[in-house]
Amino acid sequence: MTDQQRDDWVSRLADEAIADAEAKGTTVVCASGISPSGPIHLGNLREVMTPHLVADEVRRRGVEVEHLISWDDFDRFRKVPNVPGVDESWEQHIGKPLTDVPPPAGSAATSWAEHFRDQLERSLGELGITYRGISQTGQYLSGAYTEQILFAMSQRSEIDKVLDQYRTLGPKKAKKAPKLSEEEAAAAAEAEAGSGAAAEDDGRGESGYYPYRPYCSECGTDFTTVTAYDDATTAMTYTCRCGFTETVDLRTFRRGKLVWKVDWPMRWAYEKVTFEPSGVDHQSPGSSYVVGKELAPMFGWERPVGPMYAFVGIKGMAKMSSSKGGVPTPADALQIMEPQLLRWLYARRKPAASFSVAFDAEVERMYDEWDSLGAKVASGKGQPGDLAAYTRATSTAVGVLAVTPRPVSYRTLASIVDITTGDAEQTLRIVGALDAEDPVTSLDELRPRLTCVEHWVTTQMADEDRTVVRTAPDAARLESLTDAEHDALAILLNGKDGQLPALEGAWSLDGLTHQVYGVPKVQRGLAADQIVKGDKELGAAQREFFKLLYNLLVDKDTGPRLPTLLLAIGADRVRMLLGD
Repeated sequence: MTDQQRDDWVSRLADEAIADAEAKGTTVVCASGISPSGPIHLGNLREVMTPHLVADEVRRRGVEVEHLISWDDFDRFRKVPNVPGVDESWEQHIGKPLTDVPPPAGSAATSWAEHFRDQLERSLGELGITYRGISQTGQYLSGAYTEQILFAMSQRSEIDKVLDQYRTLGPKKAKKAPKLSEEEAAAAAEAEAGSGAAAEDDGRGESGYYPYRPYCSECGTDFTTVTAYDDATTAMTYTCRCGFTETVDLRTFRRGKLVWKVDWPMRWAYEKVTFEPSGVDHQSPGSSYVVGKELAPMFGWERPVGPMYAFVGIKGMAKMSSSKGGVPTPADALQIMEPQLLRWLYARRKPAASFSVAFDAEVERMYDEWDSLGAKVASGKGQPGDLAAYTRATSTAVGVLAVTPRPVSYRTLASIVDITTGDAEQTLRIVGALDAEDPVTSLDELRPRLTCVEHWVTTQMADEDRTVVRTAPDAARLESLTDAEHDALAILLNGKDGQLPALEGAWSLDGLTHQVYGVPKVQRGLAADQIVKGDKELGAAQREFFKLLYNLLVDKDTGPRLPTLLLAIGADRVRMLLGD
């Protein structure tokens, strides 16, 4: 095993997936299941990203593999979520298949399921994820599962016995469930309440156990109860809450589906799935994943290998549920960050490790870390695990993801866009001065990163973090300057004894960085470029000088990095505001 494989969870899981497929005498099939019951959020994305990364690694090795995404669009519409274009009138559709529910008002989609599926599919394309999508509505209505349904009904007594072991399982016999943090526990409860198929009953009713739930031919809902079934003739009788009763031939009847705890293992066997992860909410005793291990062999298969994955949070948001409005989706994330960064957030963490995606100012820190990793990789100094995650974030077996030609720091761009309020001419002027030796000549060189920054500044930047440059000097503060403060401003603007140039002579990002940090050094008789460590008095002097500049320039004690701020304001205006 190479160092990279040892430090790379994806490689280890790919090894397992290949070994399991070889043992079964089949190809590697990685699966994801997504219920388009509402906005498909960043927690759901882990259900897709984990199999994608594993399938992509298998493909990189030249091994045949397929990544399936099952769209659970034949799930019932459980409740009306808080999303734009939806009101209480959608309550009439509760109990219908998601593909029979109209989309939110104003949508071009033909159904509720299509509306939310299309949103995710566009994001998957941006993320470089290739897959084969399977509509469960299409599968059930086409009769693809007819034999499996008839088999499950014929084995209902045996299936009931398996499920009954978990129904009656006391707390002392229950397997220990994974310990969840408070945030994860809240997310798990919300996910269970908001998901479609996973929360269905297991088929037990007053008339006996039937692992099949029909949708009513009269009202279209699944508020139905199977009251009789004849194994010899496959005749099934059901009643509905609406008062409708019907006897159908299950061999030709299409409007119904297996209950989730039977449906999932059936599909493992039907698609010959060898790898599929599951969320922490599927790990409790009696859950569909746990029960599936015992039911899958009845369909001639075994439960796939695959890790448990933890929930993904949003910084400042404890709960994530696709049934709630305002929960960030992959499309939301891709408006403020490039696909490579979003891929990296999922690739660098083992599935069992929870993490958060930042939409606030923390996105700048994430980008600092990402750019630092890129620099390490470029210089050949990256650790094996980091290198693997970086490679998986920036490319797939199919090719390299499109990149920003000139990836200027996200933090720097955010400061510039904030100060210029997005004015293209001013933005180009400032960015062009960042690197005097190789200036940016077109904003196109900065996109798509600049586009992400512009959206973040417009929609996510906190009001208290926004920068408003003074329009006139603060006469009172300039009048009250101490001799030391006056001297510091003079050195900044006009230089000092060849140690520092006049402000215009330092007009680049590096030059201004040297200038503002050099002023307190020169005032203390040190060389402007002298490296000083551990001098607390110098550190305090620099902080006070920076505070003075912020006070005079933006009427705050802190703000964007001073070199970027000075570039944005311009030399003439800086001189004016500093009383020159």
